[in-house]
Amino acid sequence: MDEKSHYSRLLIALLMVLCFGVIVLQYVCPTSDCQLLHLASLSSRLGSRARGDRVNGAGAGDPYSSEDGALVRFVPRFNFTTKDLNRAVDFNIKGDDVIVFLHIQKTGGTTFGRHLVRNIQLERPCECHAGQKKCTCYRPGKRDTWLFSRFSTGWSCGLHADWTELTSCVPSFMGNRESQERRRTPRNYYYITILRDPVWRYLSEWRHVQRGATWKASKHMCDGRLPTLSELPNCYNGDDWSGCSLEEFMVCPYNLANNKKNTRMLADLSLVGCYNLSIMNESQRWAMLLESAKRNLRNMAFFGLTEYQRKTQYLFEHTFRLSFIAPFTQLNGTRAASVEVEPETQRRIRELNQWDVELYEYARDLFLQRFQYARQQERREARQRRLQERRKLRAKVKPWWGVTGKAVFKPTTEPPMTEQSPVFSEEKQADAGQKLESETEGEVEDNWLEEDDSETILDYLENVEQWR
Repeated sequence: MDEKSHYSRLLIALLMVLCFGVIVLQYVCPTSDCQLLHLASLSSRLGSRARGDRVNGAGAGDPYSSEDGALVRFVPRFNFTTKDLNRAVDFNIKGDDVIVFLHIQKTGGTTFGRHLVRNIQLERPCECHAGQKKCTCYRPGKRDTWLFSRFSTGWSCGLHADWTELTSCVPSFMGNRESQERRRTPRNYYYITILRDPVWRYLSEWRHVQRGATWKASKHMCDGRLPTLSELPNCYNGDDWSGCSLEEFMVCPYNLANNKKNTRMLADLSLVGCYNLSIMNESQRWAMLLESAKRNLRNMAFFGLTEYQRKTQYLFEHTFRLSFIAPFTQLNGTRAASVEVEPETQRRIRELNQWDVELYEYARDLFLQRFQYARQQERREARQRRLQERRKLRAKVKPWWGVTGKAVFKPTTEPPMTEQSPVFSEEKQADAGQKLESETEGEVEDNWLEEDDSETILDYLENVEQWR
């Protein structure tokens, strides 16, 4: 009986402790937020590799952490100048500046193009109407467009016009829309584009062509003329190439998707005689085109990568000082992603697109270095603002203390001042006060420099990120 009573008292005590814990929990956190936070932290630890979070909590909550689910440390391969990395431009939307979007097929350019006309905070937003593909993007107070893109001016220079076509067509097209007075002042054209991993872009184009797409309306204008049929033959007979297999798509020697898409779209084709392949051998031709594409990519005001949506948004906003209303979303469920491709087939695709692969690796390195440079610049500006705020605060405290900041007293071998000590002259007193103030000023500045140094170390640690 006593043993049963002992167990009963123990059980009652445990229940009381449990009830007390529940009451305390409800008092501290009356909702289910505590449980949700616990579950969120647990899931973040378990799924950190899938989402690309950095370990040990470094950069927790950073929206720009690895976006493709891989924890691969970014190590720069190429050396770029400060001019290459600092692409912030003084875009004047109220003046004469124009953003020109070079839209490469199957890179997510349609989504990005819609962001440009529907998702930017503007004093005068673009006017988009249901059922119409194009929007009217006028400057504040003017009937003049600031954006040249598919969704604003349409395919005015041809369907998916490349760099060679746009640079020769856009100025004349915009000039025809201007008055005689406006033509005397040259415009600033800021070219932008979006790139994508060549293998997945290739597979996406194949699936698009397989469904019946042809892009027959593309002009391929170069040096003032169109390519002849012998220079650019078709890969199919009939209206389209619908139903083609991946093998058929890969073996056609005239397929512009093979080893030519990104490089050809971004290079100056006039350097190699446009589409005339008899001027030089193939390796020399593509080496020149690759260097031209790299140079044009560096000089563009902005380019983004499909695989890094948040970083793309950040760099565009940093470059043009424009803000998007809603954040970009990283979508990996594309048609290309649903295609099951054998490793050997992927290897062959990479070989077919060796120039595009090299260009993409170059672009990816430049993109991530620009992102890192912009983040570091942003942190430096934030530190400078904090420093200025502290100086203002110190200036307000000065009348209270008689000096700027805290006084610094140093031991001296001279006897202490007494009523019998010689009286300092006014000049010596002024010199002593000035010396004390300068010492205090230097001490405070040194303390702040030390604090900035510590922030610099934190800045360095934050930039050692797990990127892909």
